Amino acid sequence: MREVRAGLPMEERSKRAALILERLFRISAFNQARTVFLFSSFGAEVPTQAIAERLMEEGRRVLLPFLDQSVMHAAEFRPDEGLLGSSYGPDEPQNRVPVDPGEVDAVVVPGLAFDRRGFRVGYGGGHYDRYLRKLDRTATRIGIAFEVQLVEFVPHGRLDEPVDIVVTEQETVFCHRSAHTPPSPST
Repeated sequence: MREVRAGLPMEERSKRAALILERLFRISAFNQARTVFLFSSFGAEVPTQAIAERLMEEGRRVLLPFLDQSVMHAAEFRPDEGLLGSSYGPDEPQNRVPVDPGEVDAVVVPGLAFDRRGFRVGYGGGHYDRYLRKLDRTATRIGIAFEVQLVEFVPHGRLDEPVDIVVTEQETVFCHRSAHTPPSPST
């Protein structure tokens, strides 16, 4: 999937990314979110800089991830402070003061592949799965990807956390979170 995604010409990726941004900002739950946890894109991922800029122009709070001893946290992004490079790919905020995950209204997650049930293949560290478990149940989970990354089935286990919505340049897929929630034990 990395090769497929990287095979999209840069100009085509930019056009598709603009369509993804427009679809993303048409989602009601995303538009109502005051605090958005976004990822800092790198390589051939859907670029997120324009998303961050638009959110901040609208007066919304943008959080970006950082790793501290292999644990992912979110810190507020302030453009005047810039970003720091990381050894694993994405840039991280200079301000590394963790924000309580309960303050997140919406999270936009990366992935190599997504399926229509909201399951994703990430980069293998499990950082997002562990972080998503800390969010308030009302926080909207959104995956963004190019249409070529939307596949029929993503293998998943009990520790994999699905997203509620997958946005590509061609469609917005509303996944049913209740289909992912295990039944509560009978008492």
